[in-house]
Amino acid sequence: MKNAVTAPMTMIQALRSAMDVMLERDNNVVVFGQDVGYFGGVFRCTDGLQAKYGRSRVFDAPISEGGIVGTAVGMAAYGLRPVVEIQFADYFYPASDQIVSEAARLRYRSAGEFTASMVIRMPCGGGIYGGQTHSQSPEAMFTHVCGLRTVMPSNPYDAKGLLIASIENDDPVIFLEPKRLYNGPFDGHHDQPVVPWSKHPMGEVPEGYYTVPLDKASVFRPGTELTVITYGTMVFVSEAAAKETGIDCEIIDLRTLWPLDLDTIVASVKKTGRCVVVHEATRTSGFGAELAALVQEHCFYELEAPIERVTGWDTPYPHAQEWAYFPGPDRVGAAFKRAMEA
Repeated sequence: MKNAVTAPMTMIQALRSAMDVMLERDNNVVVFGQDVGYFGGVFRCTDGLQAKYGRSRVFDAPISEGGIVGTAVGMAAYGLRPVVEIQFADYFYPASDQIVSEAARLRYRSAGEFTASMVIRMPCGGGIYGGQTHSQSPEAMFTHVCGLRTVMPSNPYDAKGLLIASIENDDPVIFLEPKRLYNGPFDGHHDQPVVPWSKHPMGEVPEGYYTVPLDKASVFRPGTELTVITYGTMVFVSEAAAKETGIDCEIIDLRTLWPLDLDTIVASVKKTGRCVVVHEATRTSGFGAELAALVQEHCFYELEAPIERVTGWDTPYPHAQEWAYFPGPDRVGAAFKRAMEA
């Protein structure tokens, strides 16, 4: 946005700003979930919104994920635009029938008469020592469901623009928020914030309204030797690995996992001839498998090496070995070297 007034924001502040903008802009927007009202959310993303807009627009819900999402589906069908928070992505399972059978199918089963114009915000991933039930990355489950859009930002600027675009969208959006990126910059190695942000110095974010397209990936780091396809926290892990190996990697930040910007992926892989897919979720049936299959289908004759995947382990989330479970710059860098040497 040219000439826009900007302010340094963490991802939490950017998400709060997005909801603030939309609550003021559209009276049909409502925000609710567990502890999002008076308390301001377990991660403080909605802090102050109830005081500003009142209890009829920003309010708490019982501990019932199915009830929260089911209520949002009904609200959306009758013209509201609910933004609901599931405290942790791990908690979505009780609401899975409402998400899959109701929200995702409403437009199709009603022949377009009704839409589920709603956003389900979910903090995802590890990095806070939350153990097995506060650290999962279930994005592949949502990308498998026809009718859902699945979004995962990696920085404050994108987080705000993508959330505003999601609220305005007429389809249900699963909005996944990497917890390791909530409170500040990340250097790809540790859970402590570092300065500055690799892409957006300290998260300079326009204060007003703007959107980021829900179907367009970002070329986070241009390069010529190797394409890295990734999203969320792993964008910065991949950047650290590229710097440490000295390989000229082009890092594609998907931003929206579905609908997928296949054109940007294909153009990059055809240019570099090599591809590494990186994500935090478990390997088997992870979203990386879909990405690798698409690259194979569309870029087979341009590939100079096998496609590599770097992922979490195929185990329950290991609390005591959290930082070994995550793909780190060492593991990611080793995959880069294998792709280059093949």
